[in-house]
Amino acid sequence: MNSSQPKPDQINHIQQALQRPLPGLEGQMQMMPQPRPGMERGFDPAHRPREGGVLLLLYPKEGELTLVLTKRTDTLNHHRGQVSFPGGAWEPGDADFVQTAQREASEELGIRPETLIILGTLTPLYIPPSDYRIYPTVAYTPQRPDFRPDPAEVAIVLEMPLAELTSGSNVRSETWELRGYPVEVPFFEVEGHKVWGATAMVLGEFRALVRSAGLPINAVSG
Repeated sequence: MNSSQPKPDQINHIQQALQRPLPGLEGQMQMMPQPRPGMERGFDPAHRPREGGVLLLLYPKEGELTLVLTKRTDTLNHHRGQVSFPGGAWEPGDADFVQTAQREASEELGIRPETLIILGTLTPLYIPPSDYRIYPTVAYTPQRPDFRPDPAEVAIVLEMPLAELTSGSNVRSETWELRGYPVEVPFFEVEGHKVWGATAMVLGEFRALVRSAGLPINAVSG
């Protein structure tokens, strides 16, 4: 899809905000578990983690901008049973991490790359437990995709209105025991599921970016 095609005003504002300095780590930390052991490895220039791309996809649903998340199956090697964005590891055939995100979204949910308008990218984020650095891509499609989840990777498809993200009405926090230590874990509650960790941190930065754009997002207007 050509990026010159008409887009809703809200999407134009988000695209413009993505070209300015990003909220970055400050935005991510709003939803970061405390403490988060191993985070310091991500700042070590000598460390070479695996790398991958994830897709933050916006689309209209019932008159509201919405984004899609997936609950991973319990059979995957990493982050099994957790809620995440469509995405995965970079492969040698990928031109960049944007293409990685598009390819993985196609494989996991049947999203056709040619229907996407790429709006920009968010700040890369290091994930200590899996030793991955993810590169988030933000995209828009003018129609809700006909999701066709791969049963080997996707247990449930979740949809969150952007208004719910920016209002903070679904933000919760609990103390969990992780790896033998008490950890304060902020999360987004989406359709009864807890969205935490790296996915919540990426959403935290995106929430900060959308709020900084100062635009109404309840309705999709052209």
